[in-house]
Order: sequence, then C-alpha cells, then structure tokens
Amino acid sequence: MVFQYKRVLLVGATAGIGAAMADKLIEEGSKVIAVGRRQERLDAFVAKHGAERASAIRFDVTDRAGLDDFVNKVVQTYPDLDCVFLNSGTQTQTKLTRPEEIDLEAFHHEFNVNYTSVVNLTIKFLPHLLKKDYPTSIIVTGSILGLIPAFVMPAYSASKAALRSFFDCLRRQNQGFSKVKFIELLPPAVQTELHDYMGIERGRALGMPLDQFTEQAYAQLATDKEIIIIGNLHGSTVEETHEFLEKRDGMFNAISNAMAVHFQP
Repeated sequence: MVFQYKRVLLVGATAGIGAAMADKLIEEGSKVIAVGRRQERLDAFVAKHGAERASAIRFDVTDRAGLDDFVNKVVQTYPDLDCVFLNSGTQTQTKLTRPEEIDLEAFHHEFNVNYTSVVNLTIKFLPHLLKKDYPTSIIVTGSILGLIPAFVMPAYSASKAALRSFFDCLRRQNQGFSKVKFIELLPPAVQTELHDYMGIERGRALGMPLDQFTEQAYAQLATDKEIIIIGNLHGSTVEETHEFLEKRDGMFNAISNAMAVHFQP
C-alpha cells in the first residue's frame, strides 16, 4: 500500500524522527510543511527538497498565545492540507529521590511539549480536517513508554501515557461520526538527539537505528492501522508486546461499550 496523504504538516521536523520522516514522506511523493523552532534547519530542509515539495513555518509548540494565528496561517496557505503529523518531543531524567533538586518548571515544560501542546494542536486542526470530503488524518508520535513507564523518566513516561489515553478517547468518541483517522505511532528508543542529555556519544547510540525505524514506520503508516507499534518492550518479545497491547485495547473497548449507551456526540 501507499501513504495516501498528499499535504502533510509535520510538527517537530527539525531533528530526529521528525526530520527523518519529513525526508521520507517527500521521497515517497507527499508535500511536507515542516514546523520547528530552528530556522536554519527549516531553511536547509526547503533547500534540500525544493520549494515545490517542501515548505516550512517556524513555530514553538508551547506558544499558546500564537496558536490560533499559526493554525489559521497553515489552513489558509495550504487549503489542501490532509494530514497533521505531531512529532515534537523532549526527554529528560528526574531523580525523585532528590526532590529538593527538581526544577518543577522544567518538569512541567517537558509534559507541556510532549502532551499539552499536542492536545492543543489536535483540537485546533481537527475542525479543518473534519470539513474535508476526502480522507484526512492526525498522526501523533507517542512511545512504547506510554504503555510501561521508564522509572527514571517520570515526566516523559507520564506525558506519553497521557497522550495514549487522550488518543484512545479521541478515536472512540469520533468512531462512526468522523472520517478523520487518528493514528498513533509508538516507537521504541531510537538513535536520535532526544537522548543527548545522556551525552551525545552514548545517547545517539541508544536504541534502534533511525533509518531502520523510518523504513518500518513508513511501511506501517501506508496501511490502514491506527495504532502502530515498532519494536518491543524491553524484556519482552515483539509478539508479547503486541499481545499486551491487544489485551489493553480489549479492556478499553469493553468499558467504552458499556459507557457508549450514555454518550451523546
């Protein structure tokens, strides 16, 4: 199968998974609007692929005051937008055994980038995608750590778990009422800048090679799956990881079916 979306807004496109997926989508025929904070990388992306297929907008996802202007600019400039790919993220370790050393502002900033800003962008772009009479989607980069937390990364793990729950609810509430697909990409650790806080040499050697992940992720995005898990939980096989996810989803569907009789969309 082929990735069906032709104009993709990719938020968090200046590094790591976002940058690699932006390149891959263009190589496979989509037009990509790259979004990030680093203007020099956005400029390099457009120069690399040409203005016919690549464009860029500088925006900080934590800028609540500028959110409406950003969304309006995107939908007015690119009325053919059919896919919003939300990939921005940050990760740190926090020693909860040393509470006096914890920077609460930094802790909540991490949660804001990984969860709150993604929710904000999803809610703001959704009305525009709902108006389309052709297939549209919102894709979000979650994490396997949203299923099972890494105890040394409480802010990151909690933010990805919250994102997992939000998208479960979003998908279920729109079931039967919306043509928009809500796709979750759940990566394992991938060799990117995300882990630079560990030290560049060590951090960028952690996890699955980026090119390998990109190929697997694109192949899965070209299917009709709405939950895409790449790799496996540490200490489990790929089959065991998928079995765990299926059991969890089965429990979610059971409670959702019971509550659906009282839900008015």
